[in-house]
Amino acid sequence: MSKQTIRVMLVDDHAVVRMGFRLLLEGFDDIEVVGEACSGEDAVKTFQELSPDVLVMDISMPGIGGLEAIDRILAKQPQQKILVLSAHEDVMHARRVLKAGASGYLSKRSAADALIEAVRTVHKGSIYLEPDIARELAVEQISGSRNPVDALSEKEFKVFIALAKGQSVKEIAEVMSLSTHTVGTHLYNIKQKLNASNSAELAIIAIRAGLIDP
Repeated sequence: MSKQTIRVMLVDDHAVVRMGFRLLLEGFDDIEVVGEACSGEDAVKTFQELSPDVLVMDISMPGIGGLEAIDRILAKQPQQKILVLSAHEDVMHARRVLKAGASGYLSKRSAADALIEAVRTVHKGSIYLEPDIARELAVEQISGSRNPVDALSEKEFKVFIALAKGQSVKEIAEVMSLSTHTVGTHLYNIKQKLNASNSAELAIIAIRAGLIDP
């Protein structure tokens, strides 16, 4: 194997999606897919064994999901390069994953050559953002416009998304390894910050922000 080969690990809960990306990536001489994971938990367990150069990861997965997985992976290996490949095309998710320490963000609707460019860019140590999202982030910074959801802390944001998807406080506590009391405190703070009175209103806010599918 050439020293220049980029070793990639794919993380997505859909086997067909992983297979498609594997076929695409392995069509290039400088990229090798060394393994796959079907969940955030699976990725956290196996990435250290495989030592990939780049983790290509979805963020909307059952269980701990991609954001929590990024936190846990970087806690174990701070230098790990992570490229998020997501169905979400909103700026908010892009901002969150970059803040969490990911090296790039690309939506799944992007052209195949954009994925190859993103993998190579992240491998070199640079940040990759698809052009549309990069432009939106720039405009947002200049105008100073902010969505109320931006006021949530990282932990609150993860709890907010889980609640909006219909998970109970008990389920969230188990998945995120928190006490139900801590999740309850996060829920209270989320409702205060977003001016919401129940989980249904939180779901509506998440849908309007493009964070979950209707």
